[in-house]
Amino acid sequence: MGAVNLGPLSVSVEMLATFAAIVLAMAAGNRTARATGVRVESTLWIVIACSLLVARAAYVLRYRGAYMSNPSSVFNVRDGGSIAWAGIVAGLVLLAWFSWRMPAKRMALIASGVVGGAVWAAVALAVGAKPAQALQVPHLALPNLAGGTTGLDGFGDKPLVVNLWASWCPPCRREMPLLSQAQKRHPGITFVFVNQGESAAAVRGYLGAQDITLQNVLLDHRFELPAMIGSQGLPATLFFDAKGRLVDTRVGELSAASLAQRLDSVLDVR
Repeated sequence: MGAVNLGPLSVSVEMLATFAAIVLAMAAGNRTARATGVRVESTLWIVIACSLLVARAAYVLRYRGAYMSNPSSVFNVRDGGSIAWAGIVAGLVLLAWFSWRMPAKRMALIASGVVGGAVWAAVALAVGAKPAQALQVPHLALPNLAGGTTGLDGFGDKPLVVNLWASWCPPCRREMPLLSQAQKRHPGITFVFVNQGESAAAVRGYLGAQDITLQNVLLDHRFELPAMIGSQGLPATLFFDAKGRLVDTRVGELSAASLAQRLDSVLDVR
C-alpha cells in the first residue's frame, strides 16, 4: 500500500490502516454492546490477535526460505511482514463463529466487523485511486570510489535497488551483509550503495574492516539524494523497476524476508 512520512518516521499505509480499523472496530463493537447490555471487548481482542497472527504466519510461510537461516527472525515484526488478506479472512471467520455461538453479542460483533472492514476497504480504494507514483530514478551524478562520477540513471534497463547508508548507522551495518549477498545472487538487478556524508577513505576503511565487497558504491557528501526523495531516515532503500519507476521504498532495516518481498516486486513489474 505504500508509506507515509510522520516527521522523521516512515510508516506503511497498511500499518496505519490496520491501526485505524482496530480502533474504529473496537469502538463500534463496544458502543453497540453497551446499547444491548453485553460486553464484547475480550471477544474482539481474541479476533484481532488471531487475525494478526494469521497474517504474520501467512507471510512467514510465503517467505519461509528467508527465515530458515535465522528462525528467531520470525518474531521480528519490525520488518512489517504480513499478508493482510489472510488476516482479514481469519478475522471474518472468527467473527462469524462467535456470532453463531454467542447470539447475545451478535449485533455488536457484526457492527465491529462491518466498521473494521469498511475502514480497510476505504483505505485500499483511496490508495488504489491515487495516480501511479511518478518518481523516476533521480538524475543525479555522484562521486564513486574510483575517483570519477557515476549517474544513478546510467545503469541501463535492469531493475535498480538504491541503498542509502552510513558506517555510523547500526541498522545500516546490520543489513549490509544481506544486501551484499543479494547483489551476488541477483545479477539481473543492479544494486547501488550511496554512502551519506562520509569520505572515500572512511568508506573503504569500513568495507575493508568488515570484509564486505560491494559494487557501485557512491558518495553523497551533501545529502542530495535524501533531499530529492523526501526522506532523511537511514537506512533507506529504493526499489525501481526496469523502466526506472519507483516501485517500493523501505525506510528502516531490511530483513531477509522483507528484502525478498521487495525484490519480487521489481521482478514482477519487469
